[in-house]
Amino acid sequence: MKVLHIVPGIEIATGGPGRIAASLCNYMSKMGVEIDIATTKDPLQRYQLIDTDAGQANILFFERWKYEKYAFSRNLQKWLTKNIKNYHLVHIHSIFNYPTYIAAKIASTVKIPYIIAPHGMLEPWALTHKAWKKRIIYNYAVKPTLEGANAIHATSSPEANNIKSLGIDKNRLLFIPNGIKTEEFTSLPSNDIFYEKFPHLSGKNLIVFLARIDPKKGLDLLASAFAKVKHLYPTSHLVIIGSTTTSDTQYLDTVKQYFQDNNCSENVTFTGMLTGKLKLSALSAASIYVAPSYSEGFSMSVLEGMAAGLPCVITTGCNFPEAEAANAVRVTNINADDIADGLMWCLKHPDAAKELGIRARNFIFNNYTWQRAAEKTVEVYEQLVSY
Repeated sequence: MKVLHIVPGIEIATGGPGRIAASLCNYMSKMGVEIDIATTKDPLQRYQLIDTDAGQANILFFERWKYEKYAFSRNLQKWLTKNIKNYHLVHIHSIFNYPTYIAAKIASTVKIPYIIAPHGMLEPWALTHKAWKKRIIYNYAVKPTLEGANAIHATSSPEANNIKSLGIDKNRLLFIPNGIKTEEFTSLPSNDIFYEKFPHLSGKNLIVFLARIDPKKGLDLLASAFAKVKHLYPTSHLVIIGSTTTSDTQYLDTVKQYFQDNNCSENVTFTGMLTGKLKLSALSAASIYVAPSYSEGFSMSVLEGMAAGLPCVITTGCNFPEAEAANAVRVTNINADDIADGLMWCLKHPDAAKELGIRARNFIFNNYTWQRAAEKTVEVYEQLVSY
């Protein structure tokens, strides 16, 4: 079987879809599926690519227009027109961008089945953020793309329900969650690696945020919440690990102002995006993981925080009711006071927080791995191709 994956970009600043596509393709390649990944790359080379481990998958880069918000690429369109018929199936990651639209349109024209994975971009918060633009794009490009898809790939059960509410036939909905690379989390690297890079953090009680710096991630809420935490627990220190999106690089200044306005910026460190052993070492050094998001599809970083054995404080916007039901995370409402209460519970009850982290790790290792996700995805591919 030969499958083409489409993803707008695999730069660090583009966030989850690129990482998800690369990891999923890596494990499916190991199962014998022949995979190509078609993506766009910034022509000015302003952004670092993710440290991809797509394995045997062949990554094909196409330059996009320098104003890259929608990843417009004429070269990608030309290549797809010529080559898409050589694949049995197309798996498209994310929406509200040109590669998604043109890949779906061309696949439909030549009658190649395709799957769309919105990765949280159809969540209610996401649809109402900059709503007037999205309404136009949704009606013109996204809606027909969804209607023509052979399947819609949701990565969380709330996401599946929200997609269904848009009128999507439930028989076309797939629920296949993201996973972790178990080999990375079986034994975390020493926290010394992180402290060598950030020596001023040694001896602090570290709370880690690990995600893109984006409005939907709730950093405005976290600033207010952490101000309360810092007042009662002055040795606590917040570590913000992440970078802004390619289309909103100035948002970092806005986020820093949130913490200054809440008089807690001296207890906050912005590291930029960390990868590989340095990221894992940061998780090893941390005491608590926090995800204050307004909205998620299914957060990769939440899985990583849990797999690292950290007590995790996440909001209902993180779309992980299964973890809450398993008593493997502490879930709060989407407001600063509740997030602060969740963090302070972990600091006030360190033994119970440690037990929470142990349950989190076991829950992820038993249920959310890329191997399991790949196996389920290949089953779907075989069903669609056999029709």
